[in-house]
Amino acid sequence: MSPAWSFEGVRAGPGKRAVLRGVSLEFHPGEMVGVLGPNGAGKTTLLRAGLGLLPLQRGEARLAGRPLGDLRHAERARLVGYLPQERRIGWNLPAERIAELGAPDLPAGEARAIALQSLDRVGMAAAAGRGVLDLSGGERARVLLARLLATRAPLLVADEPAAGLDPEAQFLSLALLRQEAERGAAVVVTLHDLSLAARACDRLVILSDGAVAANGPASESLSPDRLRAVFGLDGRFFDTEDGPVLVTRRADP
Repeated sequence: MSPAWSFEGVRAGPGKRAVLRGVSLEFHPGEMVGVLGPNGAGKTTLLRAGLGLLPLQRGEARLAGRPLGDLRHAERARLVGYLPQERRIGWNLPAERIAELGAPDLPAGEARAIALQSLDRVGMAAAAGRGVLDLSGGERARVLLARLLATRAPLLVADEPAAGLDPEAQFLSLALLRQEAERGAAVVVTLHDLSLAARACDRLVILSDGAVAANGPASESLSPDRLRAVFGLDGRFFDTEDGPVLVTRRADP
């Protein structure tokens, strides 16, 4: 199966500084992939570079097999939905209007129906008419997740979708993204919670100093040696009825 999103020898960063150093990766339809790494490892840079929001210094990124440079903005919007780490909203629009922005290609009535359905999925149906600036930070995060779901794009990219959410909402957000992968979308998320990532994702990509340190199942990507080398942690997995749980502690010097 052709990848929904791919990187080949990508070097990128703000200005002339290279945060990513020769990264090659593929993300396929039907899988949910977690991108992990310590602060400054290049997670957000990877997403932004691969979506055309940050110029590439070297290499190539492709969406649905097509080089980013060959795609018009409208074509990119149809191929990928993006939830950035920054949750800022400038206008106090109703929550349903924010969610509707995820489906700009549809007639108003259809877009509103999808927006309301998406708000219901994230548990925010009752707040559809409320201004987003009147909501709590966690509620706004749910509304923005609803906007992402409303895109119905074949590739969904979410930068820290669990940030600012209470534990129940964290599980819900990742479960909803898992549902999108099961319907055939490629789903890529960055996360800081290693245990949550191990339970939610099919595959984990570990970035360290702008390079790929691991790319595979959680038990391999978060091996004891890699936990210590990349994250400065000692840890191990425990299998439970609800999936693997990773227990960690700060590694001794």
